[in-house]
Amino acid sequence: MILFLAARPVVSPAPGPSPALGRARAGGPPGAAGTRPPLRPAPRRRARPGLLAPYRRIFAVPGTRAFTAANLTARLPMGMLSVSAVLMIAGVRGSYALAGAVTATGLAATALVGPWTARLVDRHGQARIAVPATALAVLGSLSLLLCVRHGAPDWTLFASYAATATTPNTGGMSRARWAHLFRDDPAARHTANSFEQAADELCFMLGPVLATLLCTTLFPEAGTAVAAALLLTGVLLFAAQRRTEPPVAARAAGRTPARGSLLRRSGLAPLLLTFLCTGAIFGSLEVVTVAYADDHGIRSAAGGLLALQAAGSGAAGLLYGLLRPAARAAHRFALCVGAMAALMLLPALAARAGGPAVLAVALLAAGMATAPAMVTGMGLVQSRTPEGRLNEGMTLAVTALLGGIAAGSATGGWAVEHLTGPGPAYLVPAAAAALALAATLLAPRPR
Repeated sequence: MILFLAARPVVSPAPGPSPALGRARAGGPPGAAGTRPPLRPAPRRRARPGLLAPYRRIFAVPGTRAFTAANLTARLPMGMLSVSAVLMIAGVRGSYALAGAVTATGLAATALVGPWTARLVDRHGQARIAVPATALAVLGSLSLLLCVRHGAPDWTLFASYAATATTPNTGGMSRARWAHLFRDDPAARHTANSFEQAADELCFMLGPVLATLLCTTLFPEAGTAVAAALLLTGVLLFAAQRRTEPPVAARAAGRTPARGSLLRRSGLAPLLLTFLCTGAIFGSLEVVTVAYADDHGIRSAAGGLLALQAAGSGAAGLLYGLLRPAARAAHRFALCVGAMAALMLLPALAARAGGPAVLAVALLAAGMATAPAMVTGMGLVQSRTPEGRLNEGMTLAVTALLGGIAAGSATGGWAVEHLTGPGPAYLVPAAAAALALAATLLAPRPR
């Protein structure tokens, strides 16, 4: 919907009659333009900015719609791959613990390899690095598919999914383009970051639904196959949009970017710890929700339940982008994380006291604090990352998220099988949200 609205013209044509209409109003001689009766001029309306004017403004820049559409195609598989792997492995091997461990291994490998891939992107450009890195990741997904389909040993599943670690941070590359285009416009960057977070939530809303539909209606490996094809296609299209690609910092400025570990930057490491705990929310919530739906005989609705949580987050992210933040970013971040910790108690209460319908409402409400926290956190990451290493800094944030997702997936799978059913396992994401709040409140102030 936002792309449709953004495609509308931002600046209306200048008011004024055309020559033919002028001749008609002047009562000119009959001919090509003077045969119609005189027309009464329409009243002039004062242009109003409208609610979505900030989004129309950023998409008025040439090339932004093209790279956004391509990036959304590449980003949609991010919401499909882990759900597809869980459904595929659990459906064929019959173990959610194995499925959670395999996805956790792949995400942990991505957390280790991702920053190196991002550093190469910063040094050599997005187009030169993203395409070969994506090709290697797609080969890993296809290897996982074949190993599951042909009954290969369990260790091959871990090795294959770990090979997907070279997947580039497509969301980070898109945010880097916005940061380059609006490097002198903080308000536009806030709107763009809010849109990117809403786009993440859209992909994580549609991805599980599509993955569940493919895996349950066609065959268990269908979700992984389609996700791999979409990832490769989207990255190829995104890399082809060269005019909006940010230049290599060292080459553009004639100097070498700051070196050394970004983890030593003041205020960045505590922020990454909060992202780690936030990722544990997402990972555990995904596995526990799939198991909850399976336990209630509605396995095909698991993607829909996850989509509701992403829908609440995406809507909140779009609304957050329309606001002009007044408080300091660090203060806003603490408030958003606190709201996320409070709302994440709702799924645990709903799973214990109600049925799937009550849980669906609770997941929708729980997601509404996620996007504002992520938008503000990403803004803090950008402000605390040195020039020339922006993609690496944002990839570290995503790496922390992936590490948390890996830990959350494994913990959620263990809780499902060792506690008294999937309902009590919803305490895992609630505990992860509480840890995220503690990490935020106890973090030292950056110098």
